[in-house]
Amino acid sequence: MRVMRVAHHAVVSAWRERERRLRDLGVDVRLLSARRWDEGGRPVPLDVEDDRFVAGAATLGRHPNVFLYDPRPLWRALGRAPDLLDLHEEPVALATAEVLLLRRLRGVRAPYVLYSAQNIEKRYPVPFRWFERWALRGAAAAYVCNSEAGEILRRKGLRGPARLIPLGVDTATFVPAERSGPAAEPVIGYVGRLEPYKGVATLLQALVGRPAWRLEITGDGPQRDELASLARELGVADRVSFLGFAQGDDLAARYRRVDVVAVPSIPWPGWLEQFCRVAVEAMASGVPVVASRSGAIPDVVGDCGVLVEPRDPDALRAGLDEALTPERWRELHERGPEHAQQFTWERVAEQHEALYREVLQPRPNERGADRPLPQVVAIAYGDPDLLDGALGALEGELDITIVDNSSAPETRAMAQRHGAHYIDPGRNLGFGAGVNVALRSLAERGLADRDVLLLNPDARISTAGIRTMHELLRSADDIAAVGATQTVPDTGEQARVWWPFPSPARAWIDALGLGRFDRAQGFAIGSVLLLRAEAVAAIGELDERFFLYAEEVDWQKRARDAGWRIAVAPVEATHIGAGTTSDSTRREALFFASNELYQRKHFGALGWQVFRAGVVTGALVREAVGRGERREEARRRRRIFLEGPVAYSRRVS
Repeated sequence: MRVMRVAHHAVVSAWRERERRLRDLGVDVRLLSARRWDEGGRPVPLDVEDDRFVAGAATLGRHPNVFLYDPRPLWRALGRAPDLLDLHEEPVALATAEVLLLRRLRGVRAPYVLYSAQNIEKRYPVPFRWFERWALRGAAAAYVCNSEAGEILRRKGLRGPARLIPLGVDTATFVPAERSGPAAEPVIGYVGRLEPYKGVATLLQALVGRPAWRLEITGDGPQRDELASLARELGVADRVSFLGFAQGDDLAARYRRVDVVAVPSIPWPGWLEQFCRVAVEAMASGVPVVASRSGAIPDVVGDCGVLVEPRDPDALRAGLDEALTPERWRELHERGPEHAQQFTWERVAEQHEALYREVLQPRPNERGADRPLPQVVAIAYGDPDLLDGALGALEGELDITIVDNSSAPETRAMAQRHGAHYIDPGRNLGFGAGVNVALRSLAERGLADRDVLLLNPDARISTAGIRTMHELLRSADDIAAVGATQTVPDTGEQARVWWPFPSPARAWIDALGLGRFDRAQGFAIGSVLLLRAEAVAAIGELDERFFLYAEEVDWQKRARDAGWRIAVAPVEATHIGAGTTSDSTRREALFFASNELYQRKHFGALGWQVFRAGVVTGALVREAVGRGERREEARRRRRIFLEGPVAYSRRVS
């Protein structure tokens, strides 16, 4: 197995241990690193030492997401025909886009995997948003160092698996010292960059009132002078040592001589602690850890350290006091190294190799004929006879899950007759939340890998029609959803099932009377809609803010934005429309409220105001030229949009 890895941080020798262990496992891994990169607050040049598998490339730019490699070493590495590319760069990074562009130009067809630690869902500016979408759409898999990062990747369009693989620690270097307890005049250690979000100022404030404590700071960064000044202001400067950057054996020795390590990180705009390797190194060294309850830190530390609230010097001081009591210190001193074993480089390499093999192994044929038929999900509300008719058309050939938003005994009895799995949520959740309840139930029953057919109670389709839809869904790997052609029950005329996505521009097209000419195939109506299991896993559940209407439009928009396709199957199906409620005023209010929510979500406040102005303008035109009911309908729409559909919906509901 030939693997080409790209990682700018590999200037640090200790962090190349992953590649060394992979090579021990028989993986022919070649690593491309930056020639020089800022680590620990100072520039670190690449020293290849005995690692003949690593090569350096010059870089342009210093931000991890906004830099480029010299393309020549990348081009040469791609020419060695790797079986797999491992990009240890964020999907949004400019360097990731550079590597993928060179991969395409080189004609390399090897799959690639991505890395992410980003545990805050961000909407990046153009063109970085495009880079991220492109990278995720083509990735065979990803690996993340915290669980939230994996969830974010899936919501943003990753189709393959997102495996949780921690960052590694060399437990042969970071070993406990022979000590029986903390010193009478304890030394507190801090290791990391000197930046405001690392919370070192809070640690200095915690030092006040504890004259026996000393603080050793390992690391560097732009806040060093500010922190030194703060230490003088607080009267603790004589007990604070700034030791600078260290790595390898020097760093391990610094851990062993301190009594406790503080990790006072604080939540910062656009940043949360993503892993906290320092905590693992300290635990491996048998040094108790007192850390902020922030970001990924609680998951990494678990119950083998003391967690405190961030930005609170008193809480940090109390946590340090706790860790320094002899009994608690000995407990953490013993448990830390054991806990750190799950972060060894050996385990990290084994998980990496397993991911590589998972990506490279031949995939079984997953066409529709080789998969079980979809699970039918129906959200019941009101008259159970409608849903009874819809399920009767299936002739008992499909598994069914019913979420009964009306909690009606008649619906429960009807579900039992059809052998359906019945769920009573206890209240009317709305359509989107009801579907999500069904999806979670399927997952709990081990059926998360089944495709799902959303069936309105007032729709009718046969099992044969569903088979046709399923075959189309599974005919290509990038189809997220399949709708159904439908006819109007009373007239037999073809109903319109393809619609353009609503947008501010679309509102003005309608206002100008040109909407009938806009036949764009954006989304398929959701009365009969088949969802692909992998797409549901990648895109996520329906947005529960949409109580009724637009939830399936929003889901399909998210699918399209993530690179999936929508299709419509030519089948025989019908849909009455508005068959589950007779309250036209509330139905209209919910429809327009969903319009507002959708526009705000996808186009922002400004986009919503442009959309709103278009709707009001169109209503004014129709009021002027319309007659009778048409004029009254336009007047009502104008008033609703001037008031605000969400506000109107709350008022009439």
